[in-house]
Amino acid sequence: MKTIYSAIQPSGIMTLGNYIGAVNNWRTMQSDGDNKCIFALADLHTITVRQQPGQFNKNCWSFYALLLAVGLDPKKSIVYLQSHVKQHCELAWLLNCYTYVGEMNRMTQFKDKSAKHADNINMGLMDYPVLMAADILLYDTDLVPVGYDQLQHIEITRDIALRVNNIYGDIFKVPDGFIPKVGAKIMSLQDPTSKMSKSDTNPNAVISCLDTPDVIMKKFKRAVTDSDTTIAYDPQNKAGISNLLGILAVAQGKTIEETLKDCEGFRYGDLKVRVGESVIEMLRPFQEEYNRLIEAKDYLTACAKEGAEKAREIAENTLKRFKEALGYIL
Repeated sequence: MKTIYSAIQPSGIMTLGNYIGAVNNWRTMQSDGDNKCIFALADLHTITVRQQPGQFNKNCWSFYALLLAVGLDPKKSIVYLQSHVKQHCELAWLLNCYTYVGEMNRMTQFKDKSAKHADNINMGLMDYPVLMAADILLYDTDLVPVGYDQLQHIEITRDIALRVNNIYGDIFKVPDGFIPKVGAKIMSLQDPTSKMSKSDTNPNAVISCLDTPDVIMKKFKRAVTDSDTTIAYDPQNKAGISNLLGILAVAQGKTIEETLKDCEGFRYGDLKVRVGESVIEMLRPFQEEYNRLIEAKDYLTACAKEGAEKAREIAENTLKRFKEALGYIL
């Protein structure tokens, strides 16, 4: 049995990119009886950027409901809030002592976020990859489903684990990253050379999973493509069209090749409408379930508590194993 671990930050909105590139794949992995799945709301990571407390609390509940609405089953998977499992912070501190400053300085995401938040370049932002390594290593993770932008974090996690293992023996399982073949990176609808991001200031660039059907259709109709008329999958030269084809393929559960065949004879406008219709239908049951769950606060609280208890049991065993190897008095 393989252990799958992944997490999402409860900040801003859940975008279509989050849905297709992350949580929808989590549901697929959960359905495989050979997988032990652990999914977290990375609320400790979230505060590396300043949060308004009331909105932050609301976002945490909303994202937890979104995870359950997409089909994550608390009876089949462990679904919890990161801050409810204190072992994450303790292991992160221990791993800090086996991580080099130069490694953190080279992290691409630290450079990018430092540029965006020049007035708040805090140590949490720099130390983000070590906490992420702790998240993963606590659960003897085999596989981490990620997008392309997170691959560097998986690499540093592996480096830290191997470094510790080389000194103390087989303390940590060394994880592998997993990138889905289609939909791993959904691009902005207004700048298809950039990833769709919840922090984008242009609302037309991003599809929220909770957008109404009318809003979804309008955004896809305004999607930037190119001056050509040929529908082809060519991410290098036809980024906008390729992004739409990738979204459509996932929404319809088909390959790129099958999707291209379905779109023979389409004009760009036809493709945009087909993508909009397909995404609306894909999100419809998800939105209905979310609207039900967000009103069931007692149920969400009970699920979060149960998830944290299960996660703590596993995490404490891993932490104890490492601390014993370090020579701590337990």
